[in-house]
Amino acid sequence: MDLINFTGKDIVRTFKMNWALLLLLASCCITWSTAEHSTSSAEPRKLKYLINPPVFAEVIGRRGDNVTLPCILQSKPNFYKVKWTKLQPGHVGPENIIMISNSHAFKPYGHLGLRASLRNAHSLDASLTVTNLELGDSGAYRCELINGIEDESVQITLRVEGVVFPYQSKNGRYKLTFHEARAVCAEQDGILATYDQLYRAWTEGLDWCNAGWLADGTVQYPILYPRPVCGGGPLPGIRSYGPKNKQRDQFDAFCFTSQMSGVVYYISGAFSFQQATHACQRQSAELALVGQLYAAWYFHNYDQCDGGWLRDGSVRFPIRNPRERCGSTYEAGVRTFGFPDKTTHLYGAYCYRL
Repeated sequence: MDLINFTGKDIVRTFKMNWALLLLLASCCITWSTAEHSTSSAEPRKLKYLINPPVFAEVIGRRGDNVTLPCILQSKPNFYKVKWTKLQPGHVGPENIIMISNSHAFKPYGHLGLRASLRNAHSLDASLTVTNLELGDSGAYRCELINGIEDESVQITLRVEGVVFPYQSKNGRYKLTFHEARAVCAEQDGILATYDQLYRAWTEGLDWCNAGWLADGTVQYPILYPRPVCGGGPLPGIRSYGPKNKQRDQFDAFCFTSQMSGVVYYISGAFSFQQATHACQRQSAELALVGQLYAAWYFHNYDQCDGGWLRDGSVRFPIRNPRERCGSTYEAGVRTFGFPDKTTHLYGAYCYRL
């Protein structure tokens, strides 16, 4: 059976692309994006109590890691509280408070607060430690010093390192509402990607000609190699359909996942889907999820030129070293045969075991 080619340059381009070319692309095509990335030339506001800018403007971790978001005082008022909040642009409703602390007490709030604490490495340290990072922890955080007279705050970005992967329903192209897209990402060990995550994936080589839902309810797709069937236009960039109706409109999904605690491996054989399931179970494992296969490919350079069943009924294989008979001689990525008949088509199995 031939590999399915949705639009030619389907999966992630090789990460060995010339960085000078990537920088040129990023500089020339940002105007195609619906949310341009820009930096302000303004100097950081001088603060009386908090060090600004923070020690690190961005902190990076992977799923399961423990990280610390820095917030350091340069002097202390007589009485004050420290409040940490996760910012939610466009959110309507109460702010997402993580914790509030003074010199005598520490009060956590919400799911994130249960995994958070002040580092307290010294008397001027108000840094926040977050344990066991989750996929949804990425975003902007605010450390606020409150004393009722001169309240101050600094902002730090937390980025969970991971990989974006496109996902299409077994029923075909553009069959997922927003809520269905969010559900299938969760089923495949992921979450709906944010715009920033899709943008970063694009700079790393993601070129995909099918539009997909993002976490903010917009529908977009990344193009490195403009062509008429992918929306035309002379420049590469993130193409956007803008916000769509979450209950009615249907598209594919862009999912995001990060490192995993277990291992993905291949069992050679000619299995039906049910036989592949049993082959993994005999080794105290289970068929891998799509996100787990992508994580193995992205973080562990997994390379296996053999189609194998995954738990969603699709057949895929990961390639880190492109070569003939493995789908492409120049393109790294996770190849797919789509969703073949589970009884008449025979493949190996990709298993996942903790």
